[in-house]
Amino acid sequence: MKIAVIGAGAIGSVLAGYLAKSGSDVRLICRPDQLGVLKNKPLVITGVRGKISIKVKAVARLEERVSLIILCVKTQDIYQALKENQQFIKDRLFLSTQNGVQADHILRTFLKEDDIISSIIMFGATYLKPGEVVHNFEGDIIIGRPFIPNDVPLNTIARVLKKTFPVVISKNVLGMKWLKLFVNFNNCLPATLGKPMQETFSDERICSLSIRLLKEGLEIVDKAGIKLVSLPNFPEDRIRGLTAMPIEQAVGIMKQTMTNLSKEPLYGSILQSILRKRKSEIDYINGQIVTLAKNNNLKAPLNELMVKLVHQVEDSGKFLSPEELLQKFN
Repeated sequence: MKIAVIGAGAIGSVLAGYLAKSGSDVRLICRPDQLGVLKNKPLVITGVRGKISIKVKAVARLEERVSLIILCVKTQDIYQALKENQQFIKDRLFLSTQNGVQADHILRTFLKEDDIISSIIMFGATYLKPGEVVHNFEGDIIIGRPFIPNDVPLNTIARVLKKTFPVVISKNVLGMKWLKLFVNFNNCLPATLGKPMQETFSDERICSLSIRLLKEGLEIVDKAGIKLVSLPNFPEDRIRGLTAMPIEQAVGIMKQTMTNLSKEPLYGSILQSILRKRKSEIDYINGQIVTLAKNNNLKAPLNELMVKLVHQVEDSGKFLSPEELLQKFN
């Protein structure tokens, strides 16, 4: 099976590298700065599986028809990625990997529903520089058909992906994506501070703010009538219990969890984009709650402020101190 991975960021590089190492025929679609490096050097992945150097075929755009296209750009970059590779995308199987809940709906405006397979990435990775990434922690790849019943092509893709990570097949991948939204909800906080997850959540005041953001988000989702579906190793009750317990207890659990995610510094997807001077996916994470609230005549003031602050950091390049961030919310 010929596989194309579009997007050589953290997730795309890890998937392309591990697929290539397993013997799959992979080509990695890169931006110019990444292409210049990967044309001449192997892709280097460090982290929980040690150091791996693997030569991956790097190209600027699709140059041939492939069996599977794994789309690893951010949600806001989907349109441009499809436009740049439109010559070879028709009637191909697409695997979406984006955070948030909008990617598959965007793809549906360009592709047939039976060409789309959705995935939820539960492993963690960090982009260091072109050709170098860290695989921070292990996790499943959850896949499912977002718009049609699961079928034989889905099972074929599952067998290919199992060469890299454990694969779970879901009958309700869109419902799981709503819960995964809350797994990614805290990415906004290190993004405003410019610090790794571990350092950010060592501050109990920031942990308390994260609980407030989560609680508001869950209230909006519930009032909008959206049903969350438990992830294989992350049940819905975990996040509901966290936001329902006394704040001191919740803060302790949040601190313990977030400061022990990875031995290496973990920056989160939003901060990684900002450090690369690219627009982040904040509008599709916390911003999704803001949009949902507006569409249902509700208010989400905490998450609305957080979205504005992340955009402020994106535009100015200036991070906030913990005290400045907390003062905004006080």
